[in-house]
Amino acid sequence: MIKLIGYARISTRQQDTDVQRAELLAAGVRRDDLYIDQGSSGARAVRPQFYAALAALEPGDTFVIATLDRLGQSTQNVLAVSKRLSDRGVELRVLDLGGEDVDTGTPMGSMLFTVLAALGQMEHEIKRERVLDSIDRRRKAGKNLGGRPRRITNRQIRNANRLIEAGEPTAQVARDFGMSRATFYRRARTLGLLPDQSGDETPESDGAS
Repeated sequence: MIKLIGYARISTRQQDTDVQRAELLAAGVRRDDLYIDQGSSGARAVRPQFYAALAALEPGDTFVIATLDRLGQSTQNVLAVSKRLSDRGVELRVLDLGGEDVDTGTPMGSMLFTVLAALGQMEHEIKRERVLDSIDRRRKAGKNLGGRPRRITNRQIRNANRLIEAGEPTAQVARDFGMSRATFYRRARTLGLLPDQSGDETPESDGAS
């Protein structure tokens, strides 16, 4: 059965909860199909309900969000998620995009995301240049380029596994959660989500475990 799956990402302010929930329900999303991450803000926010919502989507469904920034923290990230939805046969609906209700299944929505794709590529190139410049400056200053690995929780491993079982590419899901494929496979086996034998999977080094 085709469904509307709604997602909201809110701060701890109660009014934010009410507004986004009301907008999504008014758009036709059933309460049982509404996923909300509370207290999630900033580029490093953990969004378990976001991944749960993606895992619940099936071909023909529509992913509904109040505003485009609920989908990601950058144009590049928004486009990556929207492409994954499209590849799975899922439409994206943004209730307020420049004051309009935009659906990727409409000509206007399709055109909008074509424009966003061009902007996203430009943003990616600018960001890449900044990163390379930063690395070069740190190397010249003799600074350590390493960083403290981010801890991946068991819940994140289970959510990642749900997405992969739903058809998402393992490499992409691992990147979204900030870990390598090797880390996912190792942790998933430890939790009993995968068989102990790795098959033809080749171990790889990573900075998050």
